[in-house]
Amino acid sequence: MEFHTFCHLNIWRICTKMRIWTVLLLLLLLKSDVIVVYCGSGYLVGLGSYDITGPAADVNLMGYAKIEQVASGVHFRLRARAFIVAASKGNRVVFVNLDACMGSQIVTTKVIERLKARYGEMYTEKNVAISGTHTHAGPGGYLQYFLYIITSYGFVRQSFDVIVDGIEKSIIQAHENLRPGSIFVDEGELLDAGGPVGSFSWFATHPTSMGRRNSLISGDNKGAAARFMEDWFEEKDSGRMDSDVLGNDGLPQRISNIIPGLRNNHHELLELASSFQSPPGRPVTKSSSVTRRVRGAPRNDDKPRFVAAFCQSNSGDVSPNVLGAFCLDTGLPCNFNHSTCGGRNEFCYGQGPSYPDEFESTRIIGERQFRKAADLFNAAAEEIEGEVDFRHAYIDFSKLEVTISDQGVDKVVKTCPAAMGFAFAAGTTDGPGSFDFKQGDNKGSHFWKLVRNLVKTISKKQIDCQHPKPILLDTGEMNIPYEWAPSILPIQILRVGQFVILCIPGEISTMAGRRLRHAVKTVLSNHKDFENVHVVIAALSNAYSQYATTYEEYQVQRYEGASTLYGPHTLNAYIQEFRKLAKALISGQPVESGPLPPDLLDKQVSLLPPVVVDGTPFGVNFGDVSSDVPQNSTFTSGDIVTVSFWSACPRNDLLTEGTFALVEILQGKDTWIPAYDDDDFCLRFKWSRRFKLSPMSKATMEWRIPHGVTPGVYRISHFGAAKGLFGSINHFTGSSSAFVVLV
Repeated sequence: MEFHTFCHLNIWRICTKMRIWTVLLLLLLLKSDVIVVYCGSGYLVGLGSYDITGPAADVNLMGYAKIEQVASGVHFRLRARAFIVAASKGNRVVFVNLDACMGSQIVTTKVIERLKARYGEMYTEKNVAISGTHTHAGPGGYLQYFLYIITSYGFVRQSFDVIVDGIEKSIIQAHENLRPGSIFVDEGELLDAGGPVGSFSWFATHPTSMGRRNSLISGDNKGAAARFMEDWFEEKDSGRMDSDVLGNDGLPQRISNIIPGLRNNHHELLELASSFQSPPGRPVTKSSSVTRRVRGAPRNDDKPRFVAAFCQSNSGDVSPNVLGAFCLDTGLPCNFNHSTCGGRNEFCYGQGPSYPDEFESTRIIGERQFRKAADLFNAAAEEIEGEVDFRHAYIDFSKLEVTISDQGVDKVVKTCPAAMGFAFAAGTTDGPGSFDFKQGDNKGSHFWKLVRNLVKTISKKQIDCQHPKPILLDTGEMNIPYEWAPSILPIQILRVGQFVILCIPGEISTMAGRRLRHAVKTVLSNHKDFENVHVVIAALSNAYSQYATTYEEYQVQRYEGASTLYGPHTLNAYIQEFRKLAKALISGQPVESGPLPPDLLDKQVSLLPPVVVDGTPFGVNFGDVSSDVPQNSTFTSGDIVTVSFWSACPRNDLLTEGTFALVEILQGKDTWIPAYDDDDFCLRFKWSRRFKLSPMSKATMEWRIPHGVTPGVYRISHFGAAKGLFGSINHFTGSSSAFVVLV
């Protein structure tokens, strides 16, 4: 068994040895001679991927709960990546990995409604799992419970719609390209055998390389790993050798850059570039940015695009900020027990491998995950064989009776209505809180208790149930304007042969995850069909209920324990209920579906003001260049090219499956070929108003020229959509003057 190590112990979130599970999905082409080898698997396999990038302006980024952290551009795009595995005659399961902070109950509910309308009972809440990577750099406002949408000024319909649409479309894609296929799995090893169409990897680390001061939409380290691996495979599948595929920085080169016939004569390139000065901005059709995107070219129907997903597991206390946590004011390590500096939490920050450059830290942590998956691609493997099955239940965690063993004697305890402790407000070293809250606080201050009681007086029963957690917010018993936190949660097991996924509606700590996994594996291993079972945890699935820690971790009341909503026996409740699902899976018996969670969509409140109108200075077009590249410019790898355009609010059109930013390379005398877009790690789209509430805005493109770039003549273009005085949406584009790039 091989383990992957992610560095040091951090102050609050551990960096420890963690298993990495990688599943390789292989498409067996009907015309391929390897079908004889693999057709015995009896599976149909399909994959899909779709853009879920939300509003890149004005909307709070979900994760750090900082109201001032508002989107103002795109680092790279977010996607929903789905796989379907079906027995040739029987059950099927769907797993969707989202570049989003977490799964959402209302999102899951509405996706299932759409799937049922399209496919009947083929896809339901029982066999469809929707899991978030936990990036803290995606637009918020898409959850239904009030607590989780306060910082986004309520529900954001645009965030919600693009996620629901993207999940549905990714599943439709996967359904429509179902083909006979095989699946391989190993704990640290992965086989490359024939025609791979995708890989899904579970590794536990927080996607918090991008900090709370970031304002660009980003998939963080897991989204970066997925982008790197998909590009790497597309290059690898083109038949080019690995040494040609990877640039000097170890990341895949874009295939669209490999354009033959470009001249390397610097003088000639400068002359050619000088003939392309920045033109005025001009109107275009809505689909223009879609047709120009780099990855827009369709693949052969018999072989769809490779899909790589880097899924979340038991990462509740695992940080990517591997250098440790230090005080910003002194540079010294933070207080170990409370993660404070001078008694306060605000200056205690975790540091990533390239601190203070969080973009580079994101790349490094993403690259480590990508490289591991890529290395495993050619290793030995274990083929998955066996039934496809699933079990699902809704459980009321606010009052669940749980049988536990106390010194060898069974006794019954109960979970509690949701509540959050004082240490929740302290935040973590990845995102510190405010005021004088601190981690490891199992008493709470008198002042904040007085403030708390003004909101809601807490009953002695609830205080005793949640002990030793000092309650700051009694969210499970707060219902104005509607429910603040969930009571009813979905739990789910998906089975494909000897590979089993435990879908948990929240975050779970390292040790809690190990105990849950061990408990389920013990049940399953007693049956002959599960002798070599692999059990993985898919956290943040289908709904969100914050944390689950061990009983011992709960007693300490750090951030994770304070965020364990249902009291000290939350983990035991999960173990008890998942054991029931596992036993039902073995016996082939159904389970009670349980009470349905509420649908609160019609109750949602939104205070986010709409876009009223966009404007430009007199005589200026949307798409006109505001700040161009210098004349006769020449750049090389590692340089940054910056161009600004007169633009409009990105909320007018999300340009789904399109791009706001585009780098183009000249082919021949007058043909511009897409080379990089806003789904590439090296190209950033930044948007800003001239001043708050101004109708005038600018878009700035920053291209960090990657290693291995093809020399030639380039330009940078921008796509956008402006809102007119009477509500019309008018799409536009603009381009910079041309410039030369040399190796």
